Amino acid sequence: MTDRPPKAHPPKDRPLKGRTPKDRFAKHPGKGAPSRRGAPARGNWRDQADHADGPVILYGWHTVTAALANPRRHIRKLLLTENAARRLADERIETRIAPEIARPQVIDQLLGPDAVHQGLFAEADPLPSPDIATLPQDGIVLVLDQITDPHNVGAIMRSAAAFAVKAIVTTARHSPEATGVLAKSASGALELVPLVTVQNLARALTAMNQRGFMTVGLDSAGSDNLAKVELTQPLALVLGAEGKGLRQLTRETCRVMTRLDMPGDIKSLNVSNAAALALYICASRLGLMP
Repeated sequence: MTDRPPKAHPPKDRPLKGRTPKDRFAKHPGKGAPSRRGAPARGNWRDQADHADGPVILYGWHTVTAALANPRRHIRKLLLTENAARRLADERIETRIAPEIARPQVIDQLLGPDAVHQGLFAEADPLPSPDIATLPQDGIVLVLDQITDPHNVGAIMRSAAAFAVKAIVTTARHSPEATGVLAKSASGALELVPLVTVQNLARALTAMNQRGFMTVGLDSAGSDNLAKVELTQPLALVLGAEGKGLRQLTRETCRVMTRLDMPGDIKSLNVSNAAALALYICASRLGLMP
């Protein structure tokens, strides 16, 4: 697993050829564009910590169109291929800023040959981060203890959006930034689930305990089967990295330590798969499923 994906920055002083087809983009919201649930406003809790203030790199159809549909996301720059521009116009998705038309190879050079960008590339400002003290007092919050793989974190965010998770709390160190590969893997969920970054996870969990959260750690060595634990809202589900799991201080700060009991010969799951299964169990037991 990698700690953090390298940032992709457009090369300086390279003019982009092509026209800006403003008249091709209708001023209507995109059909089927995701709506954003209200996120708590930025506060001043002292343990809050944001990642670098550089631009967020977004690419791929779902990732970029979700960002365009999010009024809280400030788009700095938008590159589109002719095909992508035509598709946006056909689906009446507003770009909000004038896009630059570029050849696919130009976007390839910005992102690398392995990035599946589908003809869309954007630079944007980071979203504001809510405070622990302002998290909603109902539903589920996910807490990630030094999960470093951006693919896993992105997949977890996608599951979190599917289960209407109120926020994701992660560490400032040993966690990927909310950009690039993570954003692509999240497939638009980055715009839907507030991301809280803290310097000290144990202190954040203590604050959540004090606010009435049931903090539930998930670890292969957990003493209780998650499917049989009596759960209450607000619930904080705490996940650790594959291999090392939850850190000792994290385990000690959780009110309950649980595990997933599997019927098959393989008893452990990839952390993103475990997150999806655990969220389904928690949402079902809390009566949050439709």
